Amino acid sequence: MEATSDTSAQTDTVVRPVRDVDAEALGRVHATCWHETYDHLISKAALENVSPKRLAELWTHWAAQGPEFKMFVALVGGEIVGFVGSGPARDRDAPRNRELYFIYLLDAYHGTGVGQRLFDAAVEKDEPLYLWVADDNPRAHRFYTRNGFTLDGATHTEPFLGETLTEVRFTR
Repeated sequence: MEATSDTSAQTDTVVRPVRDVDAEALGRVHATCWHETYDHLISKAALENVSPKRLAELWTHWAAQGPEFKMFVALVGGEIVGFVGSGPARDRDAPRNRELYFIYLLDAYHGTGVGQRLFDAAVEKDEPLYLWVADDNPRAHRFYTRNGFTLDGATHTEPFLGETLTEVRFTR
């Protein structure tokens, strides 16, 4: 699915809470987003092991979380093109009570405003929270900076698909 313009993607976009019935489509979109986002950070062999079916199973679990979790999808033309999730902080030494867990959007929709709509659905205006993002992901760094986040100096190395990924922490 191609995004034809900023305006058409914006007017044809629906952002709504994740539903159980979204799990299969979310598994596919999640796998595609990982390929598009991490292809320069993780080996091709590791990415080939990403299972849309396994990710769909995770989404079935995530969709059933309580009200303190905010999970939303973006649909363009009725098809899921991205997703976002936030909730209670997971780190013992968390700098904020809430965390933005993830936001992924198919490459074709970067720069259309759909990512911002997803972010706005899962995060209250000026809400203090934090997130971890791949160190080598300049597009995401620019997005979070535009939304009031700053690097706080914390880094960690996370196991990811059998390899490791260095992440940096942003807070606001």
